[in-house]
Amino acid sequence: MSLTGKVVLITGASSGIGADAARHLAKLGAKVSLVGRNQKRLNEVAEKIINDGSPTPLSIAADVTQESQRIVDETINHFGQLDVLINNAGIFISDSLDAFDINEYDRVMNINLRSVVCLTHLAVPHLEKTKGNIVNVSSDAGTLPYDVYLSYCISKAGINHFTKCAAVGLASKGIRVNAINPGDIRTPIFALAGVTDTEKYFEEATKNYLVGRVGEVSDTSAAIEYLVTQSFINGILLPVDGGLTCSGPKH
Repeated sequence: MSLTGKVVLITGASSGIGADAARHLAKLGAKVSLVGRNQKRLNEVAEKIINDGSPTPLSIAADVTQESQRIVDETINHFGQLDVLINNAGIFISDSLDAFDINEYDRVMNINLRSVVCLTHLAVPHLEKTKGNIVNVSSDAGTLPYDVYLSYCISKAGINHFTKCAAVGLASKGIRVNAINPGDIRTPIFALAGVTDTEKYFEEATKNYLVGRVGEVSDTSAAIEYLVTQSFINGILLPVDGGLTCSGPKH
């Protein structure tokens, strides 16, 4: 489906799920506003989008926990409208009730949940004008309890329920709100979280997946495209997990 003329704002767009989704939607004709903290990596994603022959994106180096207003303002000032908001920025840490740091908990919640609520709030007036939609990138950890990813699980459970609350609350404005719940996807987030041997991690994780593999960013991009383009889909949490939540993780 063509997204020509549509403006898509994607947070966490400098790598992983966000970067691939940006390229994927741009190939469908979307004008993309790339948001991330690392200007160099944003420029690299932007260059790939341009080399794909897609519309030239806007790159915004910003901290989603502090600069939500600037992110929205720069997008509107540059493109003049907003049709899709993809809340993808997030961090992943390992912690538990036995190994807990309140400052780290606050950091996870601020990035993974609070920033999503704030950015969505600021985007609503613009999305109402275009009858646009929102896709939140959550996680299987929002529904499955992992005792060693306590803060992350709580933040993603919050995203899941926020998605449903927002879908109900924004329906009268003509704005749809959905989320994807990915399982393990091959992205840099695991190395950034301290996983020293990511290939071994993914190999071990494969046994949890009915399809016999972990996910790729192409899987999440296809799911995001579906939610962005299907006007009768609203308020859902779409598992993109190869059957993980169907069978349950093998801890």
